[in-house]
Amino acid sequence: MNRQVTSEPSQPGEAQDVQGVGVQGVAAGSSFYAAMRILPRAQREAMFQIYSFCRQVDDIADSDGPRPERLAALAQWRDDIDALYAGRPPARVRDYAPSVRQFGLRREDFLAIIDGMEMDVPADIRAPDDKTLDLYCDRVASAVGRLSVKIFGLPDDDGILLAHHLGRALQLTNILRDIDEDAAIGRLYLPREMLFHAGITSSDPQAVILNPALPKVCAPLVTRARAHFEKADAVMARNRRRVVRAPRIMSKYYRKILELLVARGFALPRNPVRLGKAAKVAILLQYAFI
Repeated sequence: MNRQVTSEPSQPGEAQDVQGVGVQGVAAGSSFYAAMRILPRAQREAMFQIYSFCRQVDDIADSDGPRPERLAALAQWRDDIDALYAGRPPARVRDYAPSVRQFGLRREDFLAIIDGMEMDVPADIRAPDDKTLDLYCDRVASAVGRLSVKIFGLPDDDGILLAHHLGRALQLTNILRDIDEDAAIGRLYLPREMLFHAGITSSDPQAVILNPALPKVCAPLVTRARAHFEKADAVMARNRRRVVRAPRIMSKYYRKILELLVARGFALPRNPVRLGKAAKVAILLQYAFI
């Protein structure tokens, strides 16, 4: 439910049809749309293809269909990605081929995203151990980043570092933002070790979100997310401004959301946190155009 590229809550009237790959397929008010809209056309279209891919496999994982059918649908996506890289792409990924060639997108990263989505399918994730949570973040967020930095044009070493740290920063922010939303569908991404350290032994999502010790669980995750944001900022600071405009905008959007969450707190009642339009415009102006 809280995957990096696909998780931003939509606003009334936003476009939701993402089967295509163009601008029309992405919610016009989203931070992803704003960050990617500033890119040159070839990069922009490649990023919207990645968005479309992530959205479609995410929708499979989050559907209420029978679990075997969802697993089969994800397996078909693996076959389609394999066919794409074998030079015989089926219709739904045929438009990806030019982007794969132009930007050197790696098959392994597409497959890692599918693997990450699949982690939610055999059984809902509930209080994973820390190692499993980090693997989940790598697959559903940092793998998206590894595809993205190829498109942005970062050097390989710094691109991998940025994908690692910014992907995890965004994903941990999503997890902290969506605690109640995820619990409503039976999922709990807070790590088991942090729950135990706070004295929470239950892995039942509804019990955990009502526990008064929940802020003690969230505090170290906030610290971890901030550390990843800082390391991502260090990578972006040593690269050309033009190649890091889009990831910097995403970073600033989500860092602001994290700080709004901290200011609100994690005790009940927890009102939803969103970044307002004025704040989004200010970030966009600062990092896209000035």
